[in-house]
Amino acid sequence: MKTTAIAPSNIAFIKYWGKRDEKLRLPTNSSISMNLSHLFTTTTVEFSQQYRQDTVVIDGTNERREAERVVGFLDQVRHRSGSASFARVESVNNFDKSAGLASSASGFAALTVAATSAAGLMLSEKELSIMARLGSGSACRSIPAGFVEWKKGRSSATSYAETLFPADHWRLLDIAVMVGAGAKKIPTSAGQRLVWTSPFFRTRLAGMDNKNTRLKSYIKTRDFPRFGELIETEALELHTVMMTSAPPLFYWSPKTVEIIQAVWRWRQEGLPVYFTIDAGASVHLICQPTGQIAVKTKLKQIGLINYVVNYPTGGTRLTDHHLF
Repeated sequence: MKTTAIAPSNIAFIKYWGKRDEKLRLPTNSSISMNLSHLFTTTTVEFSQQYRQDTVVIDGTNERREAERVVGFLDQVRHRSGSASFARVESVNNFDKSAGLASSASGFAALTVAATSAAGLMLSEKELSIMARLGSGSACRSIPAGFVEWKKGRSSATSYAETLFPADHWRLLDIAVMVGAGAKKIPTSAGQRLVWTSPFFRTRLAGMDNKNTRLKSYIKTRDFPRFGELIETEALELHTVMMTSAPPLFYWSPKTVEIIQAVWRWRQEGLPVYFTIDAGASVHLICQPTGQIAVKTKLKQIGLINYVVNYPTGGTRLTDHHLF
């Protein structure tokens, strides 16, 4: 059976960084994110007895390390479904997967929904989120719709993501600015293993529950200034932990710093815009619809035209438009 799924990338406002269980990808803290409308992955999966081995093609290439992760995930689907068939997998991102824009989140969310459906499994949204987490932690947040919370849980069965507010609750805009830093020297999965080497990580953990509670309140009431201040502080705190790990993780580029300083200057000039940054050099500028034209104009003035404008969107879904 052949099925295809489309999954959105997501931007974490409260970040996931560090695991309590490496194999199960159980996070050290809960996190909150928003699904992004115009950054997504499309994946087609077909299980067939005619195939003699698994084949995996991502963005037109067969990279060994990525293929091994996909095949490992397919093994879990086969085990759960009782199937012994090999699969053909083709996946396409509509953005550069090395840009730090959560391609593994959208990638494994799309793979989860397409592969389980192709294998004949009828799973609930919660079950899909748990399975996606086993492929890539942040992928569990791309399964539900809109504004999403990934609950850290106490076990694999209780660590999953669910919708906090639907996509139409708040028309926030995410302007994802790509700065062309290239592939990360230390992948996110490897970087997370270093969290306990930072002297600031335990301090960070102590405040995470409070931050999640506050952010949910700000989203509920659409309190943009407090929301923006909190997500900026959270992003800087995350990267402080990264930069003080051993070895240090410095994902920013000079352009990243330029954008951060520009955002602070723009706010002083009266433009309500805030930033957040995941594990990469790209910067997400968060504003409301009334500020979109002004932010675009400001970006153009500093020579940045490579960006994608997103709004909150639904979760991972099936489609009849197959890749092969």
